[in-house]
Amino acid sequence: MIGVELRKLVLRPRVWASVLLLCLLPAIVAVFLATADFAPPPGQGGAFLSAVVSDGTLYPAAALALVLPLFLPIAVAVTAGDAIAGEAAGGTLRYLLVRPVGRTRVLTAKLVAIAVYATAAIGIVVLTSLVIGVLLFGTGAQAVPGGPPAGAVSLSGVPLTSSSLALRLLGAVGYIVLSMVGFAAITLFLSTVTESAVGAALGGLAVLITSSVLETLDAAAPVKPYLPTHYWLSWLDFFRDPVLWRNIDSGLLLQAGYIVVFFGAAWANFATKDITD
Repeated sequence: MIGVELRKLVLRPRVWASVLLLCLLPAIVAVFLATADFAPPPGQGGAFLSAVVSDGTLYPAAALALVLPLFLPIAVAVTAGDAIAGEAAGGTLRYLLVRPVGRTRVLTAKLVAIAVYATAAIGIVVLTSLVIGVLLFGTGAQAVPGGPPAGAVSLSGVPLTSSSLALRLLGAVGYIVLSMVGFAAITLFLSTVTESAVGAALGGLAVLITSSVLETLDAAAPVKPYLPTHYWLSWLDFFRDPVLWRNIDSGLLLQAGYIVVFFGAAWANFATKDITD
């Protein structure tokens, strides 16, 4: 069943279009950075943007910072919103359930396929950004002509080896994937409530916008640690030295909770739902 869902994703042009758009934003920003006379001052602009001009190997991290707040969640919301509601609206869900396949298995396969999509999309963004970063900014092997090798530098100002940078980037990717799966579980639940894929996706985006707005309000301080977006940017802590695990661990626990609660709610609703079309 998982293989069937993965084949559906691979064969959908809009899936590849969404991945292309995710890669396009970092590419455009890289071109502007490469052609500008100056880089953003340290501490201003997106994370790592002031550092990538001297070391292109850091650009995948900058690309993640560019796509995570908005563009990646939109892509995930559209995919998750279409998972059940799209099949119901298209009339294919009824025929899918006629097969000797349990609804729990169908729903699980949908969530796994979304997780694979998020992983693949982020992986492609990282790889394309690495190529673009190295081509436009070099590898930082020599920060100053005639000077010593530079190498990548953490957010704490500590030099990073290539292997350390790769491990930190891998950890960041895993963290972001789990964050997106937690968000996808919310939208997947909405996809079982309505037969409109657009409505489910918009519902997921409404959750995203509401959470982001509440993050800016001091009055919402008591609920901030429980908002789905609260720990999304904690992946940046992988690039500090030493790694700050407190927020990372809290973020992982929170997203696991969202996955359990909303996938359980989706299952409870989908398992008893009449499919008439």
